[in-house]
Amino acid sequence: MEQILLKVEDLNIEFHDHDVPERVVNHLTMELQQGEILGIVGESGSGKSMTAMAIAGLLRRHDMKMEGKILFGGKELLHESREMLRQIQGNEIGIVFQEPMTSLNPVKRIGWQVEESLRIHRPEMGKEERYRRVLEALESVELENPQLVCRKYPHELSGGMRQRVMISSAMICEPKLLIADEPTTALDVTIQLQIVKLLQRLNKEKQMAVLFISHDLSLVKRLCHRIIVMHNGNMVETGTIDEIFYHPKEDYTRELINAIPKLEKKKIG
Repeated sequence: MEQILLKVEDLNIEFHDHDVPERVVNHLTMELQQGEILGIVGESGSGKSMTAMAIAGLLRRHDMKMEGKILFGGKELLHESREMLRQIQGNEIGIVFQEPMTSLNPVKRIGWQVEESLRIHRPEMGKEERYRRVLEALESVELENPQLVCRKYPHELSGGMRQRVMISSAMICEPKLLIADEPTTALDVTIQLQIVKLLQRLNKEKQMAVLFISHDLSLVKRLCHRIIVMHNGNMVETGTIDEIFYHPKEDYTRELINAIPKLEKKKIG
């Protein structure tokens, strides 16, 4: 029997930086099993990225209000201290963002940046062991000549290579959950498919759960086991790939599916 790794109960996220409070996530309840790949889809402003940021513990602003529960491995994260969240981030939960260049430090070499989580979360590990783990992590995301990649700076790599570096960095502490927030948006179609296949392989090999946030239903269909469809902060519908794509219950879900170009539908059908 599968174990529940992540449980979100009645999550509300509200911004108070305008005259009228803005509810961006509304009474969201969801579960993610160990080793499962769950996709959250929806248009811009649907609340999918806000949900991911809340789960990752990255929403801490004085002008916002969060209610509900986020249970990860039995720990309640929503009202956890910053110190406790920092112990989880990059360790038990790995995070990959949309644009690697905003996450990577332009003046630090790749090897130093991939190693950072080990320095924080594995302080007992020696320098040689850290370097060995970095090379293994870069190899695991199919980057050729990892010793050379280690010595490079972010601007010397292609967009696809930078995203692979970000995935290796998120994976180096072997997290139980990888949150990938629009990780392929800035990449061309061929590289997008390579990243999706890479995430599938890592999921199988490591039995690591993946929360995949995207507006691209064709990629979600290739990668995910289950889908949540969001619109205006609400969960519109949830189900398996077959249920959502071939037996959608809601008009909004049908509209999203119908918006996939016909050529893409043939490829993924």
